[in-house]
Amino acid sequence: MEILSLLEALEDAIENGISVPFSGKCMVDRSELLEIIQDIRLKLPDDIKQANWVSKERSRILAEAQQEADNIVKNAESRIAAMVDEHEISRRAYEQAEVIINNAKKNAREIRLGTREYADSILSKVEEILEDTLEVIKANRDELK
Repeated sequence: MEILSLLEALEDAIENGISVPFSGKCMVDRSELLEIIQDIRLKLPDDIKQANWVSKERSRILAEAQQEADNIVKNAESRIAAMVDEHEISRRAYEQAEVIINNAKKNAREIRLGTREYADSILSKVEEILEDTLEVIKANRDELK
C-alpha cells in the first residue's frame, strides 16, 4: 500500500532531522512533512473505498449463496413432488432431498463463514493501517507542539 511507503518517508524525514542540542528534539523541513501528510490524506480515501467494496462484495456473495441455497431447495422440492407416485421412489426422493438440502445448507454456511472471515481480515488490515497512521500523526503533532 502506498500509505505505508508514505509513512516510511515521514519517519525517515523525522529520523534525518537535525538534532537540537540538550532537548531530544529535532528540526525538520516543515513543507516536506506537510506534503507527506497531504499525500497520506489523499491516499486514505482509496483504502476506505476498498474496505467499503469488500463489505459490499461480502454482502453480494452472501446473497448469491442464499439464492443458490434457495434454488437448490426449490429444485429438491420439485424433484420430490415428481416422484411421489411410487412408494419406493418417494422414499428415495425424500432421502436424496434431505442430502441435497443438508449439502446446500452446509455450502451456504461455508460460503458465509468464508466471506465473513475474508471481509474481517481485510477490514482488520485496513484498521491496523489506519491506527498506525493515526499514531504516527498524533506523535508528529505532539512533537510539533
